[in-house]
Amino acid sequence: MKKTETEPREEDRIPPPKTTSPEGEPDGGDDPVASLQGDLDRFRDLAMRTQADFENYKKRAAREREDGIKYANSSLLERLVAIVDNFELGLSAAREEGEKSPIYAGMKMVLKQLNDFLADNGLQSIDAVGQKFDPNLHEAIGHEPSNDVAEGKVIRQTRRGYKLKDRLLRPAAVVVSSGGK
Repeated sequence: MKKTETEPREEDRIPPPKTTSPEGEPDGGDDPVASLQGDLDRFRDLAMRTQADFENYKKRAAREREDGIKYANSSLLERLVAIVDNFELGLSAAREEGEKSPIYAGMKMVLKQLNDFLADNGLQSIDAVGQKFDPNLHEAIGHEPSNDVAEGKVIRQTRRGYKLKDRLLRPAAVVVSSGGK
């Protein structure tokens, strides 16, 4: 007997799925509708979980993309801050020559432009003098006794700190009061 093209081959036949009862035991195949309903419920649950996972992935990817854009310039600004520090040192040296000096006036103008540029890009300086020491914003480089400044407050700042939008870019290096002598 020759097989026709409409009949499936023996190796292409898929055996019917094995069904289980709600207790996890093999179902004797007594109720195929219940078996199919169980499969339908399982696949519906799987589809809903997969859809929820995909929605969470989309939200996470969008948040990471926004953060990437928001903080893309952080390494450039961090390097520029070091240049501003050195420029401020040069400005202090020029001040010693006299505040009426054209060099001092020019350097002061350039420093203002640099600070305006940094501010336009979301950089905020951290002014720590007189503030309570905050390890999230300040880096203590020393403690000094002081009768004028309360214990735990910043006496002086040796290096300015910066925040980029809502993240700390560089902590302020500070000297903290250890109280009265």
